Amino acid sequence: MTDPHTPSPAAIEATLMDLAANRGPDKTFCPSEAARALGGPHPDGWGPLMIPVRRTAVRLAHEGRIVIYRKGRPVDPDDFKGVYRLGLPRSE
Repeated sequence: MTDPHTPSPAAIEATLMDLAANRGPDKTFCPSEAARALGGPHPDGWGPLMIPVRRTAVRLAHEGRIVIYRKGRPVDPDDFKGVYRLGLPRSE
């Protein structure tokens, strides 16, 4: 059973892609920005969304739609820890 307060995977995906597009190709954003956009400014609202946001980010990274960065470098979506940022694939 799904929690009625948890946004759908499609809503999380749309929020991540909107943030990435609005930021532009050479900029990144913190995943908590997506969680806050979906859950509101209070940590009780956005905090529980960090895991679903991460899961969606990993899926989108596998699809090549976003890149997960750690310390400014792309990382393996299946093997990263700690603070990370998200962005569009860079055209190099």
